[in-house]
Amino acid sequence: MSSPEPGNGTRADGTRPLVLVVDDTPDNLAFLSGLLKRDYRVRVANSGEKALRLARMSPPPDLILLDIVMVGMDGYDVCRRLKVDPSTRHIPIIFLTARGTMEDERFGLELGAADYIAKPISPPILMARVRAQLSLKLAADFLRDKNEFLEEEVNRRTREVVTIQEVTILALAGLAETRDTDTGNHLRRTQRFVAALARKMKDHPRFRDYLTPQNIELLYKTAPLHDIGKVGVPDRILLKPGTLTPEEFEIMKQHTVLGWDALEKAERSVGADVAFLKTAKEIALCHQEKWDGTGYPQGLLGEAIPISARLMAVADVYDALTSRRVYKDAYAHEIAVQIIEEGRSRHFDPDLVDGFLEIQEEFREIAVCYPDTAGDLARKADYRAQAVEG
Repeated sequence: MSSPEPGNGTRADGTRPLVLVVDDTPDNLAFLSGLLKRDYRVRVANSGEKALRLARMSPPPDLILLDIVMVGMDGYDVCRRLKVDPSTRHIPIIFLTARGTMEDERFGLELGAADYIAKPISPPILMARVRAQLSLKLAADFLRDKNEFLEEEVNRRTREVVTIQEVTILALAGLAETRDTDTGNHLRRTQRFVAALARKMKDHPRFRDYLTPQNIELLYKTAPLHDIGKVGVPDRILLKPGTLTPEEFEIMKQHTVLGWDALEKAERSVGADVAFLKTAKEIALCHQEKWDGTGYPQGLLGEAIPISARLMAVADVYDALTSRRVYKDAYAHEIAVQIIEEGRSRHFDPDLVDGFLEIQEEFREIAVCYPDTAGDLARKADYRAQAVEG
């Protein structure tokens, strides 16, 4: 067996290219095979049906020489079927035919053929065209493989960045949580409450423009940062076992501004708008605002409150009501639902309350799946006592 000649489209692995020859005339198959076999591996098919089967075999052919006029399925139909099949659409096809009019050539090329050679076949022309198409395919395969590799690498790095982002968010939120009386499961519950309510409201006329799949994902990721500003609240106030004085409460309310400011500085350090930081800032700053304008820190009214913060308000209040803390017992689900319903149009966006009422059982299920443990509460109580004594 002779070695492949330079320029004949040799594969990257050193193997000779595979050419599928399709013709229903035995003499033509013998003639074409004889021309090609010195430089290429050859498969032959004497019908369109057999050509389709051989084209889908592994390894697939690198090039197909296809007669047009055949008994049964003609070459045009074979070409159509190959070009709609993802496994064969990239295989170049050279039509070989006695139909040599310009219209025939135009029709064949429009079907997706790479070239068109009229019979009778000139061996030098055939071999030159075969070499040219195999060289082009080799380059196209290289580029396609390179693009697929690059696409997968981009996807891998994107997944890595997203994972780092999520871990960083949870780490920051967990840091704030260690100084508060809430447990780590508070973060998990509230982010799931927010996502559940967002999914419920995504088709509502007032919210559908905002609640896209991308924004719902951002809400889920950034919800744990809603109380990040509590890191900046003094222990004597954050961990005080009794009722806060008016002056102390004013300091406590600043956790919303402190959270926003920390995230704003982080965004400025990046030097560009970052979607998840924008959402996180909204939630951190505004989740204590109330629909009737009596909330804090800005006293925003109604639609002026970002949707992200309105969703967080419902989630945060439900969790606060249904969770046990060192200073209070948990309310029953039914009581929490009643309190939120009573806050409709005062504390909460009325449409969000309506949506919450429709999926309240989903909230209950989330709370059951992510309960606080006795160990969590004991550790919190110890930390609180030590901080207060200190």
